[in-house]
Amino acid sequence: MLDKRATAIASPNIAFIKYWGNRDPALRLPANASLSMTLANLQTETAVQFDNLLESDQIEINGNPASVQAASRVTEHLDLIRTLSGLPSFANVCSLSNFPAGAGIASSASAFAALTAAASSAAGLDLDMKQLSILARRGSGSAARSIFGGFVQLFSGETDEDGYAEQLAPAEHWHLVDLIAVVTKEHKSTGSSAGHLLAPTSPIQAVRVQDADRRMAICKNAILQKDFQTLAQIVEQDSNLMHSVMMTSDPPLHYLEPESISIMKHVTRWREDGLAVCYTIDAGPNVHCICSFEDSHEVERQLRSIDGLLDIYRCSPGNGVALNTNN
Repeated sequence: MLDKRATAIASPNIAFIKYWGNRDPALRLPANASLSMTLANLQTETAVQFDNLLESDQIEINGNPASVQAASRVTEHLDLIRTLSGLPSFANVCSLSNFPAGAGIASSASAFAALTAAASSAAGLDLDMKQLSILARRGSGSAARSIFGGFVQLFSGETDEDGYAEQLAPAEHWHLVDLIAVVTKEHKSTGSSAGHLLAPTSPIQAVRVQDADRRMAICKNAILQKDFQTLAQIVEQDSNLMHSVMMTSDPPLHYLEPESISIMKHVTRWREDGLAVCYTIDAGPNVHCICSFEDSHEVERQLRSIDGLLDIYRCSPGNGVALNTNN
C-alpha cells in the first residue's frame, strides 16, 4: 500500500563557485557550473502528506501559511512530482527551518531539497540521488547541490537530464568551518529567482560565465589538495565577480550592507596576518567566513568584536538530504 506521507531533512549549502543567471529559466538550468559545501547544523525539515480529500495544496512555512508567491512555487514543484508519479492528490506541506529565509543563507536550497525528497517518497517515486538532484534543481538551482553532502558540483547542463549535481568529496574529506556572520535576518527585497533573470543585463555577466570553467578547475583542485590559500583566492574572486554582476544589472541589485563590507575588509586583513580565512557572500548581505578548523575559534573571536554583527552560525561540512523515518 502506498504510504502517502513522508518527511525529509536537508541542509543549505554555500557556493564556493557560484552560478548566477540561467541559460534556461523555465528549467532552471544554470548559466555556469557551480561548486559548494553542504552545511551541517542548519536544516529544513519538510513533511508532505498527499490527501484525496484536499481541494488545494495546504502549505505552511515556519508555523505560518505560506505567502502567495511561496505557495505558488511549492505547488508548481508538487505538480512536477504529481505528473511523474501519476498521483492526482493535493498535499499538506509543513516546512520548518532553524535559520532565517531569504537572507543569503541558501534557504531555498534546503527547502526544495527537502520538499523534493519528501514529496517524491510520499508519492511513491523511487528516485536515485542523481534523479533527485535534477528534480530539486527545477525548484531551486542550488537545491540540486543540497541533495548531496560534503563538497558538491552542479553541472550547467544542456538539457534537463544533464543538469545534475554530484559529490566531489565527502564531508569528512576536509574539516573546513563556515562562520556565517549575520548582519541582518530580514528577507531580501529581490529574491534570487528574480535576480537570476537580471543577470544577462549586466555587461560583466558574459565574461564571468566564460571564465567559470577556469575558476571551477582551480577550486576543485584546491579542495582535493586541501590547499587553503588557493581556495581563498578563487572563492573571493568568484564572490566579487557575482556581486559585480548584480551591481551592474539593470536595475542594479545591492545586496551588500556596510557591515558586509566591513567584515570583508577584516577577513582580508586577518588572512594577511596569517589566519586561514576567506569570505564569500551569496545573494544577500550575510558573510560566510570560510576558515580552517584550527583557526576557526580565533576567527570567531575576532568576528564578535565587529560592530553590527547580530549572530554567528558555525557550520562544518554536512550530510545530504535524508528521509526521516520517525514519522
